[in-house]
Amino acid sequence: MTKPAESFDIKPSKMAKKALISAFVDIKVPFYDVDSMRVVWHGHYVKYIEDARCELLDKLGYNYLAMEESGYIWPIVDMRLKYVASAKFGNTVRVFAHLLEYESRMKIEYEVYDLESSVILNKAHTVQVAVNIANEEMQFESPSVFVDKVTKQLG
Repeated sequence: MTKPAESFDIKPSKMAKKALISAFVDIKVPFYDVDSMRVVWHGHYVKYIEDARCELLDKLGYNYLAMEESGYIWPIVDMRLKYVASAKFGNTVRVFAHLLEYESRMKIEYEVYDLESSVILNKAHTVQVAVNIANEEMQFESPSVFVDKVTKQLG
């Protein structure tokens, strides 16, 4: 039986302690994400961290639609994943997204845990940079619209 979300018991990681803003999603591993051994295929973790990133961006009020409306796109320029243990069919995983940098780029670190055992399954990070849609130029500083959203959340 899966623990209720409020009883999820992990000690904050170094990554979580450095986070400016965090969000998470719970995902029940579907059958179509697993191989013949009922283990999640490694490529699906990218989808799981994307779900957590979208939750974090929604929390900021700067999701992908808002980015585009503000005149910027934010392509991923670096992504790394470290596989620690395997998620399996029917497990529920909790995926944390932690915003660590925002002034010149958006760096988000992720942790994927098995919700029942609290075991870490995957660690990852992504780096995104702003690109001006009008002239397709990469920005070396994050646009003020994004910086303002983050600083508002930081209070």
